[in-house]
Amino acid sequence: MRGWPRSDGRKGIRNVVAIAYLVECARHVAETIARPFEDQDVHVIGFPGCYRNQYGFDIMSRLCTHPNVGAVLLCSLGCESFDRSGLRAAIEATGRPVKTLVIQAAGGTRKTVEAGRAWVRETLAELEAQPTVPMGLAELTVGTICGGSDATSGLTANPAMGRCFDLLVQAGARCIFEETGELIGCEQHMASRAVTPELGAAIVAAVEKAARYYRVLGQSSFAPGNAEGGLTTIEEKSMGAYAKSGASPIVGLIKPGDYPPTGGLYLMDVVPDGEPRFGFPNINDNVEIAELVASGSQVILFSTGRGSVVGSAIAPVIKVCANPATFRRMEEDMDVDAGRILEGRATLDEVGHEILALIERVASGERTKSELLGHREFIMGYKQFEPTGPSCLPRAA
Repeated sequence: MRGWPRSDGRKGIRNVVAIAYLVECARHVAETIARPFEDQDVHVIGFPGCYRNQYGFDIMSRLCTHPNVGAVLLCSLGCESFDRSGLRAAIEATGRPVKTLVIQAAGGTRKTVEAGRAWVRETLAELEAQPTVPMGLAELTVGTICGGSDATSGLTANPAMGRCFDLLVQAGARCIFEETGELIGCEQHMASRAVTPELGAAIVAAVEKAARYYRVLGQSSFAPGNAEGGLTTIEEKSMGAYAKSGASPIVGLIKPGDYPPTGGLYLMDVVPDGEPRFGFPNINDNVEIAELVASGSQVILFSTGRGSVVGSAIAPVIKVCANPATFRRMEEDMDVDAGRILEGRATLDEVGHEILALIERVASGERTKSELLGHREFIMGYKQFEPTGPSCLPRAA
């Protein structure tokens, strides 16, 4: 594998120009700037809200300084509350090329688009000249989620990804699984795998927080499609989601935007702290992906039984299909056929090794199905988190 070296010591498996809008009012201009570069690694991300939110600033900062990002164009309307100068300073501190365009100061839509496209063209030429260096599995951070789950997800794709996670942890990689709202009922199992009793207690508390949050909202993380696919309760769905964590010890509990300090397996708590005030914690799978990317994931494993077509900005998404019928129907969108396990054509270990081999190829430049189809979905909203305590994280080596 080879990657682009960054000033913080991490390495990127892509060299993306990120166009970041800082309020929904600037989104159209940002997307219009990116339009001529749809066949190149120019991705649009952004925070839609107009009032300040520390979570929004932190996530955008982590994304704009992600190892897969080589340069950033900030697109501001001009009157929003987002701290654009603070974000620019954070990017400049990493040595990445960065430019800020303020639509109100630049003269409106057309002039901003022209200036933005000219900067992107120049910057792409600069990035093409940047050399790559060798990298190993221990330099990877890999996130995993499940979406569009059915009754096959917990039998094939999720445990196969768990086997891959075990292999990655053995190699020294950082592995992140989530989300606490889809692990209700599994908290004691996770606590038993925690490396310290204090971490185990923090994991239990995080899942209990998720259950309280959903109780207030009157809904859990359970969609009609889950039921149509054969799942019956959130606890049954949780058992399948839990399987994607593998069997390695859990070394830490992080929150969105936290970077794992060492190799090992981490649980991400995605449910906001405090009283429920921001609506449903993750309104769709791409919020979860964005949070995993913000915590440094260079690549995402995504299991699906019903069939999901989404990809992501910044980090490649590898689709692991749990249901063999879904794979045959949606093969153009799926990277790995884990449904072969149900049909006796492969074992969990074989598919786990297959996923690992694909990660290595993707980290060497091979494009995933979602990348080839142009999927670069991105969404985020408002949340609030308190910092994790010292018992939640291992000491950095």
